[in-house]
Amino acid sequence: MKTANQQTPTIPRQGQMINLVPYVAGVLILVILPVFLSSYSQSVMTRFLIFALFATGYNLAFGYAGLISLGHAAYFGAGGYTVAVLKLHYGSDLFWICTPLGILIATIIAAIFGIIALRVSGIYFLLVTFALGQLLYSVAWNVSWLNTPGMQGVSGLSLPTFGIAGFTLNTTSFYYLVLLVSLICFYLLFRIVNSPFGHALVGIREGEDRMRSLGYNTWLYKYLAFVISGAFSGIAGVLFGYYNYLISPTHLGVGTSFLPMCMAIIGGVGTLLGPVIGAAVIIFVELYASIMTPERWPLILGGLFVVAIMFAREGIGVYLWRLCNKVGHYYGSTKS
Repeated sequence: MKTANQQTPTIPRQGQMINLVPYVAGVLILVILPVFLSSYSQSVMTRFLIFALFATGYNLAFGYAGLISLGHAAYFGAGGYTVAVLKLHYGSDLFWICTPLGILIATIIAAIFGIIALRVSGIYFLLVTFALGQLLYSVAWNVSWLNTPGMQGVSGLSLPTFGIAGFTLNTTSFYYLVLLVSLICFYLLFRIVNSPFGHALVGIREGEDRMRSLGYNTWLYKYLAFVISGAFSGIAGVLFGYYNYLISPTHLGVGTSFLPMCMAIIGGVGTLLGPVIGAAVIIFVELYASIMTPERWPLILGGLFVVAIMFAREGIGVYLWRLCNKVGHYYGSTKS
């Protein structure tokens, strides 16, 4: 029989459980809420999930490894163009073919670009990634094989099929497919950032010279983070191709690359849920801006970015997480 001093306290564990409440509540909302929404609202939710995945994947390189990239739309667009080209030239929209191939192509491009871009650092790294992204933009614009005849881009895309007779997707079922893929990806990213590899990335971000002196191959760690980040961006791009029914060179351009950076900064750089919160803010503000004053959306986005930098520099998600921790510590306290 254990004495009072030997007994394991259970109340702090209650605080840990309270910290899980935001995750559980968020998943429940994402699962239940769309049932009561219109098809248009479900479509907006799907867009949010896709860009939340894009921003979270980008944040692995930006927030954890400290690699400020302005060319991640290259991998996002590569995933989308894989879906588009398979549909345009081969008439295939089979999920089991398009998705693995899109991820593979995005990963290969990220692996090639990473070797080039990581030869430099800082502002030069940003400029090189920007140039490489614009290179793919130019290729997509000028190569006729990547465009539907008479237009720039590929139109006429459709929701994926699974090769199962009588089974087709609609707006609702596609939302749940995107949700499932996103949850799997978020779990994988959670395991990555909480692994020794993820901790090493943070160490490299905070002091690369120190980590190098400890024997870490910092270039290899940053390279792997960059490639893995590109792979997750490719997954988001594949889902976006199915969702948007259209892929164009603009989805490879700097405007698309800026979005995940902005989402990560607004939500909280270097946190797992920060980019998700940033994506929610931007996507839903964009929704209302498109209804009220669509021509001023770039101005609104810029103003939102400036306000976040001035008044929530660490990110909205960081402040929300601290609030949750305070609640968890309060209810998990051993004080009477």
